[in-house]
Amino acid sequence: MVHLCLSQSTADLEGILSLQRENLSSTLSQEEKDKQGFVTIQHNPEQLQVMHSIASHVLAKENDQVVGYVLAMTLASREVVPLMVPLFENFDNSEIESKKITDYKPMVVGQVCVGKSQRGTGLFDKLYNTYREEYATTYDFAITSVALSNYRSLAAHQRVGFKILHTFQDSLHPWAIVCWDWNSNFLK
Repeated sequence: MVHLCLSQSTADLEGILSLQRENLSSTLSQEEKDKQGFVTIQHNPEQLQVMHSIASHVLAKENDQVVGYVLAMTLASREVVPLMVPLFENFDNSEIESKKITDYKPMVVGQVCVGKSQRGTGLFDKLYNTYREEYATTYDFAITSVALSNYRSLAAHQRVGFKILHTFQDSLHPWAIVCWDWNSNFLK
């Protein structure tokens, strides 16, 4: 039975890294990426620990094994993962309702992943609903980027409630900046 919780231990962070390795774009076939989605960034234990010390990650665990996660980042963790810096720089120059994204209190999704054994079970939505329950009282919205080539992930984010704000290109991919407005009702 799968249960949802917040990251608490080194074993939790190691479980995230293990699931992440199984779903990295660089290790999957093009067919798998097209059908199942992928994650782009490979974190290291130190990065996950620093991120966790600022805000706990949301996990799905089955028999103490991490089978899904949503990584939590805030503006305070913008320098922790160098490959995420372009996203944060994009936030510096982007606005919602004539206000810079960084003038709000955004909860930045560092990455989301659902293990192969759990796909199609509704776990993606449950992870994000737990994320919202945990952080919506402190943060205005969840925001992240999704590779435009990651069709499954983009569709799943939109199903949960994320809206595309705009797109941008970095050295890896063209990306959609997506936002899930929790409190302000500015995204209709």
